[in-house]
Amino acid sequence: MAIGISDIKYFIPAKAISNEEIASIMPNWTAEKIEKKIGIHTRYIADTNETALDLAYQACIKLQTDFALIDALILCTQSPDYFLPTSACILQKKLGINENSACFDFNLGCSGYVYGLAIAKGLIAGGIAKKILFVTAETYSKYIDVNDAGNRALFGDAATATIIENTTRSNCKDFVLGTDGGGAENLIVKNGATKFLNSAPACLFMNGPEIFAFTDSKIPGLVDTLLRKNHLNLETIDYFIFHQANKFMLEHLRKKISIPEDKFIIDMDNYGNTVSNTIPIALCNLFNKQNLKDKKIIVVGFGVGYSWGAGIIEF
Repeated sequence: MAIGISDIKYFIPAKAISNEEIASIMPNWTAEKIEKKIGIHTRYIADTNETALDLAYQACIKLQTDFALIDALILCTQSPDYFLPTSACILQKKLGINENSACFDFNLGCSGYVYGLAIAKGLIAGGIAKKILFVTAETYSKYIDVNDAGNRALFGDAATATIIENTTRSNCKDFVLGTDGGGAENLIVKNGATKFLNSAPACLFMNGPEIFAFTDSKIPGLVDTLLRKNHLNLETIDYFIFHQANKFMLEHLRKKISIPEDKFIIDMDNYGNTVSNTIPIALCNLFNKQNLKDKKIIVVGFGVGYSWGAGIIEF
C-alpha cells in the first residue's frame, strides 16, 4: 500500500467580488484588462462574520469519510480565528474527531499544501497516524485594505480538505522543500502580532516585483531537483499544478521550464489566488474531469516566507 490522497474537497464562500468592482477603484484599468493580465474573472471572500475556521468546517463535511477514524488533523492557515488556541483543536471538536488524535496548525502560505502532504506522509510512514485529515483555510481578505485594488484583485478566500492514508488510489513520492527567510518582508502582515501589536491595522503588504524575481530564480531549479530525486524526467509527467499565483507568472514559468501547454493546469479564473488552497482546488477539479489512473502529477508551491516545495503524486 502506498501513502497518498484518497479524497479531496473544497469550499468557496458566497460573497463574490467582480472585476467590475475592482476596476471602479483602479484608475486606467478595466474589468477586461484585469482578467487578461492576472487570469481572474471572479474571486470570493468570507463575509464579515465568516472566518477561516468556518470555511474549513464546510470543506471537511463535504468529505465522504467517518471522522471517528481520523487519527491526525493538520490545518494550514495564516489567518487563524485566534492566536491561541490552535484552530485544529476547535475543528477536532466540531467534527467529532477522536480525542486520541494529534491536531495542530502550521503557518505557511502558498507552499503550505505541499508541506502538508509531506508532513502527513511522514506521520504515516513513522507509524504515528494511519488516516490524516489535512485542511487548508485562508481568509487573506481580512488583511487587505478596501482601497488596495491590486491585492483585492488577486486574492480570494477558500478552504480545502484532503484525506491522506495508505491507499491504492495514489502515491505521494519524494518531496523537495526549501526556505529563504531573507525575503520575509516582501510579503508580510506586519501589524497585529506581538512585535507591533497595537500600532496600526493588520494589512497585507506585497512587493510584487520581488516576489516575481524570487519565483523566477527558484522554481525552475526546484522542478529539476524534484525530477532527479524521483528518477524521472519532464516528459514522464502528465500534469503540472503550480500554485495559482497569477496567469502572467504561471505562463512565464511554463515557458521557462518548457512545459507543454496541455499539461500545465491554470485554474484560477473563478477563485483568484486562494493561497494554500490553490493547488488542492485545481487538483480536485482535475480529478473530477479526468481519469487520473496511471498519471503522474507534479505539484509546486511557492511564496510567503520565502518558502517553496514540490512533490509528485502518482495515481
